[in-house]
Amino acid sequence: MLGFERHVAMRFLREGRMQTLLIIVGVAAGVAVVAYISALITGLQSNTIEKTLGAQAHLTLSPRDDLVLAAGAPASAGTRELTQTQPRAQRPRSIDNWQLLLPLLEALPEVTAVSPMVSAAGLAVRGEASKAIALTGVDLDRYDRIVNLRAKVVDGTARLGPGEGIIGRELADDLGLRIGDRMTIVTGGVSDSLRVTALVDLGVRELNRRTVIVPLRTAQSWVGLPGGATSLDLRLLDIWSAQTLADELGARWPYKAESWQQANAQLVSALNAQSVSTALIRGVVLIVVVLGIASVLVVSVVQKRREIGILRAMGATQGQVLRVFLLQGAIVGALGSALGVLLAMGLIWAFTHFVRGSDGLPLFNITLAPALALRIAAIATVCGVLAALAPARRAAKLDPAQAIRI
Repeated sequence: MLGFERHVAMRFLREGRMQTLLIIVGVAAGVAVVAYISALITGLQSNTIEKTLGAQAHLTLSPRDDLVLAAGAPASAGTRELTQTQPRAQRPRSIDNWQLLLPLLEALPEVTAVSPMVSAAGLAVRGEASKAIALTGVDLDRYDRIVNLRAKVVDGTARLGPGEGIIGRELADDLGLRIGDRMTIVTGGVSDSLRVTALVDLGVRELNRRTVIVPLRTAQSWVGLPGGATSLDLRLLDIWSAQTLADELGARWPYKAESWQQANAQLVSALNAQSVSTALIRGVVLIVVVLGIASVLVVSVVQKRREIGILRAMGATQGQVLRVFLLQGAIVGALGSALGVLLAMGLIWAFTHFVRGSDGLPLFNITLAPALALRIAAIATVCGVLAALAPARRAAKLDPAQAIRI
């Protein structure tokens, strides 16, 4: 199939070895840039999202904020109107009937884990030192399925029994604490002792400096919400479905549903900007590849006018001549794509092994997924065929008599 066209296409490419080599190298460079940039941005975004969501839920349900309604209109003329209102101070409030919500949320196909939580501010005191903290009361097993807390333990054993707590490692340094030491927690007018069972690294220094995790019942007692939960944390199968699900849950139930995108709006904007920049780079590089292949094949048509005329005089049809140059474009695109993917893999290997952070470890892991490599190679090959279309049509329309005479 296409034996004649393939034989002629390969012969034309061999006769112009230098031109063929240069355009294959050009295609390879373009494919390598596209593949490497795509893998780099994908790895950077995955690493950023992983670190950001390493210590927070994908979606959070909480009670709606307390609001102060505006004063009503005066009942009669001459009545003095009080127009000044002040916002109400927000107080810890429990989600109504949160125990009944748990099985409903866990039954949703998008949800993989649900964890009740009690959050409050407080002080951690040891001796003369004191630090402001974010107190979090959780069921350890449920919370571990949300943020994988046990994997973040850097010292001790993750355990939350009565009177026990897990703290960030920076907070332990600030207060001079070690595993088994005790400190005093002050919150809501309540003061109680807490023994440290584990130190965790949540990936963010400020979180490590103020995080104190205690049993759910302990936090309920300290905050004054017996049996309550100030929020329900959800983990999802697809993190990018969080906003859609938040909108659905907010419309279904009288609770505030906040997705991780809403809580990290600047991060999402930065990720979108990176994606747009990557798409622009891909587009520009592919245009350069197309123009390079087209320019080489146009020159080839001019150089091979006599040969094309002889082929036509010997009985080659316009369709066969057209397919000869389309095959040249496809061959150049395919060879350049294969070489470009290999070059991109070499660049990724060099980045992974030689680019290190201040701690001596790789900045982040990047890989070229086979599906992405195949997609980029296929696009480059198609671009090669499209680039050959105009020169091929020009070659097919050559008059045999005039081409031979020239």
